[in-house]
Amino acid sequence: MTTTPASDHWVLTLSCPDRPGIVRAVAGAIADHGGNITESKQFGDPDTGLFFMRVQGETTIARDTLLATLTPLAEQFEWTWNLDTVGRRIPTIIMVSKAAHALNDLLFQQRAARLPIEVVAVVGNHNDLADLATFYGVPFHHIPVTADTKPQAEAELLALVQSTGAELVVLARYMQVLSDTLCRALEGRVINIHHSFLPSFKGARPYHRAHDRGVKLIGATSHYVTADLDEGPIIEQDIDRVDHEMSVEEFIALGQDVERRVLSRAVAWHAQHRVLMNGHKTVVFR
Repeated sequence: MTTTPASDHWVLTLSCPDRPGIVRAVAGAIADHGGNITESKQFGDPDTGLFFMRVQGETTIARDTLLATLTPLAEQFEWTWNLDTVGRRIPTIIMVSKAAHALNDLLFQQRAARLPIEVVAVVGNHNDLADLATFYGVPFHHIPVTADTKPQAEAELLALVQSTGAELVVLARYMQVLSDTLCRALEGRVINIHHSFLPSFKGARPYHRAHDRGVKLIGATSHYVTADLDEGPIIEQDIDRVDHEMSVEEFIALGQDVERRVLSRAVAWHAQHRVLMNGHKTVVFR
């Protein structure tokens, strides 16, 4: 009786200058080792001249062998690339202040195995959500932030990222601005969520001011964090309609619902390696 070798399911993402032969080279490398492509998407951006690709494939060869096969192609085509196991749970830290909706949704979806993340810690600049983290069995770390203690607080956060092996930090309505230094240290690894009233209604009580102005759409934007406040590469956005009959409380409830949906999708796509950087934009292979 012949035993079929166990297969590994990989996801390869890459970006590089657009030129003929890239897709053929990737498919050939996988096929040459008896692999099978289970999902493939690509996009050539005529504005930047860059090519983007995401491939899932099953092979029976070891990771080192697959890396050795792909590395010459990466050099030939000048790839910026990543190879990971499909479905690997990404170690994640969630940062919060007082609003619970985004944190609760992420922790619930992790428990329900709907998000390929492992929340290794919840960090709050207030203690309000400690009980919620405890309910889901996740360690809560209180790191208060003031103007005087901000450098020490961010150093503590970086130390926690390193000690937990966190590969992703999610700002789930975390109401503190990260310093330029921290943004650079965690570049491409921090996802934020905010309402899409910006720049019209900055600061506190945006839903109250939007209600007062009679807006007709409520939205949310999830993006990577950069030193440019709320202007990092956008991952996902969504909207809901509102009208004159709705109260401020209804505005807020609907806005929080949009926020949690948008953040959840952005986190899922990042963890599934579906988001590729394209300058100040993103390519999202949904």
